[in-house]
This record gives sequence, C-alpha cells and structure tokens, in this order.
Amino acid sequence: MRSALPEGRAARRVLSGLSGALVGGLVFAALTAGGVLPTGAAAAADATSATVTAKAYDSDWENSPFPDLSVTVSQTKGLVAQGLEISWTGGKESTPPTQQSGGQNFLQIAQCWGDDPQNPGQPDRTTCQYGAFGTPGATRDGYRSEGSTAEADESFSVPGSGSLDPAYTSVPFRSATGETIASVVDGTRVPDVDVNTNAFFTQYTSNEIPWAGTGADGTGSTKFEVQTVTQSRGLGCGTRTSDDANAASGQPCWLVIIPRGTADTGEAAVVSSGLFWDNWKHHVAVKLDFRPVGLRCAIGAAERQLAGSEVVARAVSSWQPSLCSGTGGSVFTLLTGTESDAVATANAAGDDAPLALTSLPYRGEGEDKLVYAPIALSSVTVGFAIDRFPRQDGTVPDDALARARLPLTDMKLTPRLIAKLLTSSYLDSLPYQADRSHLGENPRNLLFDPDFLEINDPEWAQQAIASVAVADMLVPQGRTDVATALWGYVMADADARDFLAGNADAWGMVVNPYASTDAAKNPTGNAFALPRDNFPRPDPVEVPAVEDGPAAINSVTWRPYTNDLDNAAYYTLRGDGLALSAWDPLGNPPRYTRSPRNLPGTQAVVSLTDGAAADKYQLVTASLRNPAGEFVSPTNEALVAAAAAMTTVGSQTQVRSFDPASPEAARAAGAYPLALPVYAAASPFVKDADVRRVYADFIRYAAEPGQAPGVQTGQLPNGYAPLPDGWRVQARAAATALENGVTPGSPTTPPQPSTPPRPGGSSGSIGGSSTGAGAASGGSTGAAAAPAGSTPAGDSNPAASGAVAGALAGAKTAADPDSGALPAALPISLLAGLIAALVVLLIPRLPRRT
Repeated sequence: MRSALPEGRAARRVLSGLSGALVGGLVFAALTAGGVLPTGAAAAADATSATVTAKAYDSDWENSPFPDLSVTVSQTKGLVAQGLEISWTGGKESTPPTQQSGGQNFLQIAQCWGDDPQNPGQPDRTTCQYGAFGTPGATRDGYRSEGSTAEADESFSVPGSGSLDPAYTSVPFRSATGETIASVVDGTRVPDVDVNTNAFFTQYTSNEIPWAGTGADGTGSTKFEVQTVTQSRGLGCGTRTSDDANAASGQPCWLVIIPRGTADTGEAAVVSSGLFWDNWKHHVAVKLDFRPVGLRCAIGAAERQLAGSEVVARAVSSWQPSLCSGTGGSVFTLLTGTESDAVATANAAGDDAPLALTSLPYRGEGEDKLVYAPIALSSVTVGFAIDRFPRQDGTVPDDALARARLPLTDMKLTPRLIAKLLTSSYLDSLPYQADRSHLGENPRNLLFDPDFLEINDPEWAQQAIASVAVADMLVPQGRTDVATALWGYVMADADARDFLAGNADAWGMVVNPYASTDAAKNPTGNAFALPRDNFPRPDPVEVPAVEDGPAAINSVTWRPYTNDLDNAAYYTLRGDGLALSAWDPLGNPPRYTRSPRNLPGTQAVVSLTDGAAADKYQLVTASLRNPAGEFVSPTNEALVAAAAAMTTVGSQTQVRSFDPASPEAARAAGAYPLALPVYAAASPFVKDADVRRVYADFIRYAAEPGQAPGVQTGQLPNGYAPLPDGWRVQARAAATALENGVTPGSPTTPPQPSTPPRPGGSSGSIGGSSTGAGAASGGSTGAAAAPAGSTPAGDSNPAASGAVAGALAGAKTAADPDSGALPAALPISLLAGLIAALVVLLIPRLPRRT
C-alpha cells in the first residue's frame, strides 16, 4: 500500500527526525551519565489534602445542622506556620452576624492540640484556641437558660438560682504547656479570670474563625492561618517530639470545624459557645501533621552564610535539613536583605563572603568576578483578601446580595493600576484629616476606580468597600530586586508612563504630583526617578501633632511598611491591613493603637508579595496584563513561559530576566510578566577551597534534588516552578567552575560564559574583560566554545526548552573533583549539532515528488 506521504517528503521527515534524535540522544546520554539530569521520574508532590464528612465523623450526624456537610482541607502534612484553604459542600445559605447573634447557618473553625480521652481519635475541646473575639456565639463561656446545660457541660458549670441568677458555663483552656485557664473550678466561679483573653491568646493573636459563610448553593471556602508553637505556645503544634535531628514530624494538632444552625438549645438564636456540648458534638475534625520546629541539623555542623533574596527563602528553609544531614553537611544561615549589597560582598572574593542570592548581576564598580547558578524560578505577586460588601441602594441584584461576606476570587491589574497603588494616588492612601486637595477628584481607593472596574468582573462594581487597605498595597521597606522588577514592569507600559508623567487617565485620575516623573509637575521641582529598587512614600503630607495629645500622622504612619514580603502575605491572610486606630493617651509611651484584624467575611487587604509566600499563606493573587496583552496568573506554566522569553541582563550573559520592554516579552502570550529567577552567585577567586566546595554542593542540591516538588523537607515548595532543564545544566556547570576555583596569579583565567558574542561585538567574560575562546583552557582552542542552542546576549532564552543558559566552562586541575559527564555534554552537543546540520543541508537535495 502506498504511503500517505509523498516519498520525498517522507524521506526528508525521516532524516529530520533522525537528526533530532541524534542531537537529543547524544546530549541526554552525556548528561544522564554525569548525573546532571535524573534518569527516573521526579518525586511527585505529596497529595496531602483531606476530606471529612459529617456522616463519617459525627455519630449523631442526622441531627447535625448540616447532615450532608463535607469539608476539604488543602494540606494536612508537612505543615509549618502557613495558610490552608478550607472548602465545603452540603451547607445552607448563611446570614451574617449581628450585635445580638452570631448569624445563621455558618461554620466556626479553630485549631486544637489535644486528644479527647473520652473519645479517642477526636480532639479535646478544652485544648482549642477559641473565644478571643468575644462575638455572639463565639466565646468560651456564657449564661445558660434553665434546663439547657448538657450533662457533659456540668463539670464546667455553676448552677443558677433563678432568672436573675442564670446558670453559667465556662469551658477552660488547657495549654500545651500544662497550664490551665479556668473560670469555673469544682462548681465554683473563680473571680477575675477571663477564659477568652488570656496569656495564651487574644484577638490580636488568635487564628480562630468565628463565622465562615456558605453560599446559596451550599458551598463555601475560606483561608485559615495554621499556627505552630512559635506563634502559639498554648497550642504547641510542631514541637519536636524526639531528639532525632532527622525526625520527620513534630507534635500534631487538630483542625476543627463546628457547624452552627439557626438557634442554640434553649435560645432563639445562635448566641452560645461552639464549645458547649450541644454544639460541639456535631463538630468534624482533621488531624494536622507538622514539620518539627527548630533547627534540625546536628550540633557542631559547619555554618555557612547565604545572603540576599527573600524570594528563595522558603525553598532554602525546605532544603536545609537535607543539606546538613549528610557527612560533612553544612548549616546554611540565610540573611535576607538587599541583593545588590550581597552581590557586592560576594564579588569582593573574601573567604568569609556569603553566597549571594540575587535576581540581578553585580552592578558596582570594577569587573564582575562571579559565577551565577540559577537555583529558583518564582514570581512577584499581588495578593488580596477582599470579601463582598454589596451596596444597599436597591441597584444590586438579589443573588449578588446573597453573596455578601463571601470572598472575591478574581482580580485583574494593569501596570497603570499598580502605578496608582504604589504612588499614594488614591485619596484614602493619605490620612483622612490631612490636606488631600492635591489629589483632586481621584477615587478613594482601587475598587472605586473606573479604570479598575472596566477590566474586572461586573460584580466588583456592585461593592461598597471603603477600607484604606485597598487604597494602596502593603509593601516591604528597603531596597530589593523585587522593587526593581515591579517598577520595570510598570515603566515598560506606555499608559503607566503617561500617567506617572502627570497626565490624567481616561476618567480624569491623576498621579499624586509628588510621584510625578515630570519635574515640571512635581511640587519638589525634581522628577520622581523610575525605575528604582524601593517603594518610597514621597508625599510629605502630615496631620499636625496636638500639644499634650495625639502625635503627628504622616503617610508612613498612616500606611506603614511591612518587614518583608512574607510579612505582607501573612497580614493579608489574617485580613490585617495595619490600619491606624485610636490614640491611647495611657499607653507607655502614649501612642496610636492598631486595629484588630478583620475576620473572614469583612476583609479588604491588598499586598505585594512573592509566589512562595502567596502559596504559603494561600492568598488569592491577581492576574497581571503581560506585554502581549493577556491577563496571566503566576502558574508554573506561566513562569516557564516567561523563562523561555527571558533575555540576558546587560553584558552579564549568565543572568537572564523577563524584560517587559523586549520583543521576546511582547511575543510571549502565556508568560507571567513578573516571573523572577534567583541565582546563587559566588566568586571562584575565593582562596578557601572548602568554602567554594560547600557553596558548590549547595548549588548542586538546589538545582537537582531540591527541584522535586513536594511539601516534605528537602523538596521544592509550591510557589516555585521547577527549573527548566537547561537552567539545571547551567547550575551544575557553575558549581563545577566555582569548586575548581581560580587563584590570582595562576595561569587559569576566570571561567567564562559560553554565550557567543553579540553580532558585531565581543564576548563577555565573568571578569568583565573580553578574552578569546581559548583563554579558559590556557590557550587551547575550542574549550570555551558555545554550546548548541546558545544565543546572543539579548536574544530569547532557549534554556526553558533544555538548552544551556549562560553555561560555564572551567579548566580542571588534577586536584579538582570529578564533575562527571558534564564537561563532555557541551562538546557532544556541538558534535551532534554539526552532524544534524549536515543532515539538514542534505534534506533540500532529496528529490521532491508529488
């Protein structure tokens, strides 16, 4: 039977396929032989979610408020201080709480530490962190109507003597420390003991959720803050249970969900504690397993310092126990801070210089002596926690009103909207009492901005959310590569540049003039310089101090910075916008107080954070408009797409970034525009071979076993995309070059990037000089030739599909450790590429047949 393809075309396809197979086979063989690429399947992320149902858990489920309740918890193993997503079905439509009632048909959620001796396999209600907010239906204690005290509550109760002296029940809190807070002991009420606010938890620290609402379809979801012994010593979760440094888990705890109906026993509404037996008996619970808290490395292990990017901190924390567990393992201490400072210190090549973690190369004076190894691919994200608060003016449909207090889960942002949030351009980003006339008729916050409403779901326009915490973003103080990336994204957009220059948008909103990049429109007479590596508050507005009264309020007092990106994500999870509250003249010293966090149902916070922190705290993140015009979320696929479009940074061909102004970015339709790589950077000129070896070992672990996704120690946490194969090759090559080292005065020059020169230009070396290809091997030819698939500086990045991104070649001495087949990988790839090229040249000469 004749082939469906014409014979000539078939032959050309066969040869083309063979050439591709040859290239791939030779390179793959070289890499796997040297251990660069895994030969087996990568470890999959643990499936640690869990679902519990009322029918399976509650022995009296038929009388439960929600007999069909099914609750799913997003993660139950390998937990740290983080967020969880809790979702459910089988509920009933909720009504919100009031001053007199806790609401109707809702869930309460709390964390508990102990097991109930009377009900094995279930939590003990006396060990639950619950009651701190003092809202109706959510306290540990309360007065009971006659005959409503359950037998199981009698030991916690004081009988009443009539309507003027009702019965009182108080469920004590038994702390994991062994202490007990109880206001009823042996049937007698103990004076001056508050079981709801105590030494172990208050409204400022408790993670409980007194009200979690359900939609009309019986489904709902919320985010929950999981606390370890570090945040709550009263819970003690994650406390190490053995002296074994390699123990897999710490002290477990419970996540408890208490369904609440329309009225409590003996009451007309929901007003009594969820811990009272009639309510508690219908709870469902899930066991939570924690990583052990505290150092898990052997005492006496060598300590090495990492410095720089906070973006990789969560990954380093996961890798650390594995890095220090082996023979000769090291303890790595990460000091997060300004990346450019860390890189400058590393470039000085001192033996005590830390391994710098950075997203950008050295930008100081003198030559760049560093080797750069990609170890993480994450993102800069905008997280938010905003609950629905529909207008009550008769214009909002009933179905939208019914979703009041449920979270909004989709947001789109453009570079111009981010510029508005970063420049104090919304009215409520400045103190209420201050002179804000220079902001003209600008909207009070993001959610009232027609620019925002035009591109977002119509439901946003139905809200009346007036929180000051959505008039800007929670942002970290200090200088960071994150700020550089974000401002670069903003300034690459023509609309955002035009707005920052002082020109009104289509709806008349103007930039805060103190943040104008046009000196003629800036009241200071100087242009606000962009891009930059920080987030200043340039507006000098101030509410004057009052003599013997409240202190002055400026823009920073009004909208404070967070300590870091993780901190911003944590506050967002808790619904804490860091809002300024009342002046406390009796404080020591007198000061403005902080408002308590907003509970789920009333939250409204926007923050700048990173992908790993956003995942850690289970934040909803905004989709950003990329240079191709698409709104994209920071998924792994979107990060890898961005990696494929990254271009080299200046003359340092080892480092790539996503440049929103580049042609490659404009063509990357599915790319997330704030994808951010992190590089480990160190100097091969460091004299101490042990230091170089330890840093090289760190890089090898981070780039290989450390890229297996999962929640257990040693794995890559969510929020990072596994490195593309080509990036791993570069990391291994960088580790080898670093370990081999270069000492001043030796005949070996610095290891060189293998990227070929720009068209018409010279190739760049790590030292910043222009050297011939043979220099890296003491004059031999071909040793520093470019790998197959490498591209000129500024071109798009083939590394995402497996080619080497800025790989390094270094001369090897007899004393150097064996780097396996890695040195052979590049020559073999060149040979394979040459053969493939010859085959391709032959293909057009094959006869064409129709």
